[in-house]
Order: sequence, then C-alpha cells, then structure tokens
Amino acid sequence: MGEKVIATRAELADRQQYRRKLQSCQEALERMLREGRFDRPRARIGLEIELNLADEQGQPVLGNERVLEAIACGDFQTELGQFNIEVNIAPHRLGGHVFEELREELDTGLRYADRRAEEAGARIVMVGVLPTLDLAHTGLDAMSHNNRYSLLSDQILAARGEDIALDIEGVEHLQLDSVSMVAEAAATSLQLHLQVTPDRFAPVWNAAQAISASQVALGANSPFLFGRELWRETRPVLFQQACDTRSAELKAQGVRPITWFGERWVDSVTDLFAENLRYFPALLPICDDEDPAKVLASGGVPRLGEMRLHNGTIYRWNRPVYDVADGVPHLRVENRCLPAGPTVADTLANAAYYYGLVRVLAEQPRPVWTRLPFARADENFHTACRYGIDASVHWVRQGRGARGGPTELPVVDLVLGELLPLAYQGLDEWGVQPADRDRYLGIIEQRCLRRTNGASWQAATVHQLRERYGMDRGTALATMTRRYMELSRAGEPVHTWPVG
Repeated sequence: MGEKVIATRAELADRQQYRRKLQSCQEALERMLREGRFDRPRARIGLEIELNLADEQGQPVLGNERVLEAIACGDFQTELGQFNIEVNIAPHRLGGHVFEELREELDTGLRYADRRAEEAGARIVMVGVLPTLDLAHTGLDAMSHNNRYSLLSDQILAARGEDIALDIEGVEHLQLDSVSMVAEAAATSLQLHLQVTPDRFAPVWNAAQAISASQVALGANSPFLFGRELWRETRPVLFQQACDTRSAELKAQGVRPITWFGERWVDSVTDLFAENLRYFPALLPICDDEDPAKVLASGGVPRLGEMRLHNGTIYRWNRPVYDVADGVPHLRVENRCLPAGPTVADTLANAAYYYGLVRVLAEQPRPVWTRLPFARADENFHTACRYGIDASVHWVRQGRGARGGPTELPVVDLVLGELLPLAYQGLDEWGVQPADRDRYLGIIEQRCLRRTNGASWQAATVHQLRERYGMDRGTALATMTRRYMELSRAGEPVHTWPVG
C-alpha cells in the first residue's frame, strides 16, 4: 500500500492542484528520461510477501499490531486488515546462488517471525486467501490502524456512491450486497520486483503481461473465499470488485476500473503513468511541497511524490515503479499477479520461472506481444484465474516457420513444451547457478506433470474431508487449513503434499 499518509479529510489537497502536480511529475519524468538521468543497468530483484495471521485452529487472528510488536523487525510491516502483515526482502543481485540466498533469508525470517507471533497468540500463514476467513472478519473494525487505509476506504466509497458488492461465480456462487473495503485484505500476494533501464522497461512489462496467465495458472492458491469455492485464483476478481470505484452506470459507460489488466501493449514507461493521469481521478489527492521542475533545474532528483502516491492506488497486475535509491532514480516492473505461498520453495519456484522467462521473452527478435492481441492476453489471465492449472490459454507459436494467429492449448502443455525451456535459458543468461535453476524450475515442472498446485490441493482436500468423513463445510475448511499450516511450515513443495 506504499508510504504512510498522515492526513484527515479536512487536510486533503484541492483536486485541481493535485492534478497540476501530477502533470508536473509527468513532465519531470519525461525530461529525466530524455536526459538519461536514470541508474545504470543492474540485475536487481526484490520480493514482498503478504501474510495471514491465524490461531492453532486455523481461525483468523485480528492482531497484527501485537504480532508486529513481538516480531520487532523493520522487514515486517502492517497491511490493510488486522489479520495481515507483510514482509519485505532487501534487493538482491540476480545471478549466482541468489535463490538459495533468498531461501535461507526467507526461511530464517519467517520461522523467527512465526515463533514470535506464536508468543502473541497467532501463527503466520502464507496463502492467497485464508480459507477460514469469514465476512464477519472484514468489517471496518478489522481495518489496521493507519490513516491511509481509512482515507482510501472513504474515498472509494465516496467515488462509488453506493455500497461495495461482491458477485463471483465459480465452482459456487458468492453474492454479497454490502462489504467493506477490508474484504480486499483477504487477498494476499507475492510481489516480484525487477529493476530495469528505461529502454528495457516496455519489453519487460509487455513480456510480464504476456506470461501472467501462465504464472497464475501454475501458482494459483486461493480457491475459497468466505466459505465458498470460487475461482482457483479468486484474488484478482475479489480485488477488482472490493476496490471498484465505479457505479453500475460508470461500468456500462466503459470507465476503467482501478484494478485492471490494462488495455494495450506499451512503448515506454511514460505510457502507463500518462494513463494513470488521464483515466483515474485521485483517491488520495495529497500534495507535498516539492516542485519537480525546480529540483531538476538545481541538479537534484525529484521524489515525484504525487505520481508515486497516485500510482500506488491503481492496482495493475504489472505495475510501473519510479523510485530513488542513494540519490539516483531508477525504474522497476512490479509483478503483482501471484498469491502468497504455499511454501518458501514454491515461492522461489514462482520467482525463478518469472525472472527466467521474462528475460528471454523481452529480448526475442519477434516478441510475442507483436503477434498476440492484447485482448487475448487479458482473456488468458482471467481464464487462468478461474481454472488454474487446468486452464487452456491462447498462445502464438515460436520459430521461423510459425504462421497464423494464436492457438488454444492447455497451459501445462504450453509451459512444458515452450515456456519452461525458455525460463531455463533465461536463468542461464542471468548467470544463475545450474543447481539453483534446476531445483526451482524442477518444482514448476512437477506441478505441471502432476497438475497440482496450492489451489488444487486445497480443493481436493476439502472435498475428501467432506465426502469421506462427512464433515460439514466449516469443519472441513478449518481441518484443511490446519493441515495446510503444518505442511507449509515443513517446507516441502505443494506438489508433494498428500491430499487429505
């Protein structure tokens, strides 16, 4: 959710002034790009993981403040719901034994945090949606105590002008006439950052968009929401509906949602920031005192605070990031489509697949996005969310003799036959050690061969508990969640987990 905001409604800046400041930020960004002021090429990556809190029975714990106090580490921070926290991993250079380094860092950090959380009456659960979460856990009283969250909730409701409704039809149908924005906190994600140079931003972003469907299909881990079995990866549709600023009339007019896949391939990072300015009214129109033009004229580096704040309220599945580190500006692609979990090994397998594949696709002489219509990529993404590892998607054939438009094929066949070999190639080009490459991409291969990921394991286990042991829905979900927590802490990847 970005930086803290200290303000009240009475202190919100005038929207016209904020709009002018956004335009000033855009002009400053464009000037910096023209003048080549950005950081030199660096293969640097970073991870953020949103986590749930549950008790030993698998039930949600609304207690992130006391858990964070017990953990007492700046890497762990608050999130929207009191049943959420987030861990931020410091940037690493992509190469060598980076994935084993990340595994050790994540294992150590999460085990320590879980021990300290246990002292505060909670356990940490790395899952896309906590299966035992109930609507009663997502009222406004469950919102974390942070001014930004309450302001954002107020602004979304004011823009919408009516209650937030959920209507999600999957394996079962969930229909709720009124929920708070805290319902969005049910969706916890893995966010993968990749620092890029300005000329590399567009091909990397386009490649990330093209492969996001395969990422979600392979990594789906959110099949249950408020007791219903919905999509294999329910987070994106939940996020879109719970954060929707549009009334029914605005939807009918084609107004864009603040949670969206996008509508076209891009040529530059400025395309995305210009869309933010052109299409989306400010939800948090708070201005600072910086004049970007004056900062540039003096030889300084502007923070572009309004642009960054506005960008943080637009939930693209691949988000552009402008940041300043050690006085030097840089750009990142933030990949946001994956759920958290189930294990550290699964998380790093998802990361290895993404970083390897995006490297190769961004450098192809005939990029996939020049032959795959953007609307097909959007359709692929939503199909993968709904059906997970059993999805079929549209893709374009590679090779000199490839002709015709996209063809439809099972996502596991696409991954095994084409995308996974490219991911191996990409990790080699990044200089990742072969042992690390083989370990983590081998997990992706086994998921495909066994057609098993977090979502399929959760659903199969609940079905077995209900059918074999006659458990009611609530008991089966709680039993499955406890088993999930045990297996997740043990650390073996999800494709090895026994069902039941």
